[in-house]
This record gives sequence, C-alpha cells and structure tokens, in this order.
Amino acid sequence: MQVLVMYCSKSGHTRKLAEEIARGVREVENVDCLLKTVSEVTKEDFLTSDAIVAGSPVYFGGMAAEMKAVFEKYVGIRKNMEDKIGAAFATSGDPSGGKETTMMTIIHAFLIYGMIIVGDPLDATGHYGVSCVGAPDKDAADNAAKLGKRVALLVKKLKG
Repeated sequence: MQVLVMYCSKSGHTRKLAEEIARGVREVENVDCLLKTVSEVTKEDFLTSDAIVAGSPVYFGGMAAEMKAVFEKYVGIRKNMEDKIGAAFATSGDPSGGKETTMMTIIHAFLIYGMIIVGDPLDATGHYGVSCVGAPDKDAADNAAKLGKRVALLVKKLKG
C-alpha cells in the first residue's frame, strides 16, 4: 500500500507541510509514502499509489500551474484512479489568501479522476484539508501529520 504526497513549493513552506503529512503517513504500519515535488511525479506514481495527497501554495485563488499541469498530463489514466483516496493541503502568505479555494481546485481535480475525497480529521480542524499561512507552526505541523495518518489508515481499510 502506498500514499503519494505531491507538492509544489517555491518558498519551502508547502514542502514543510508536505513533510509533516508524510510523517503522519509513515506512522501507519505497512503503508509506504512517496514524497515528491510535482516535477518528480510520474504516471507510474499515480498508478501505483492508493492515495494522493496534493498540496500547493495559493496562486490567484487556486493551485499553482505546475500542480494543475500534473493533473492534466495524466488525465488519460482517469479510469485507473477511480476509488483511490485524494486529500489536499495549501499554504498562503495571508490569512485570507485563498487556501480553501486552492484546496477546492485540487479536490475538483480528484473528483474528475473519480477519487474518494478525504478532509482532515476532526481532531485536526475537520475541514477541506490542512493549511497554514507561511511556514507551518507546531499546530499546523501536527494537523498535517494527522491528515497523513488518516489517509494511510483509510488506505489500509479500503485495501484490507
């Protein structure tokens, strides 16, 4: 079982949040985690992963072009992605900077791929996914790990 955590990060903040999500995935026994930038992600990564957690900084209220390009590049394998788990995360430079709308653009892509959408758990924030302003603080890092762990546990339930 495998979870792909893919991210686009220019300042390093989204990368740090991705690393915390990967930490949570790795807490779950028998679930592997691939942590990759969008430029490193391959079609094989999409096909062999049971879940994808995707994160982007906010660009004009949506995901970065590099993230969208990955979804567009692999649209031909949509039928192979049905019923896999998808989750989103985002970072911004401002409290009202569009983190929720960015996560929704990622969630829309997952829905088009036929995936099952998972938000962060109720003991985190219980919303669309994990987000933060700037670099993740301790609370955001902990919530990110909780999201990663939730996704990995759901993979085990669905695959087991």
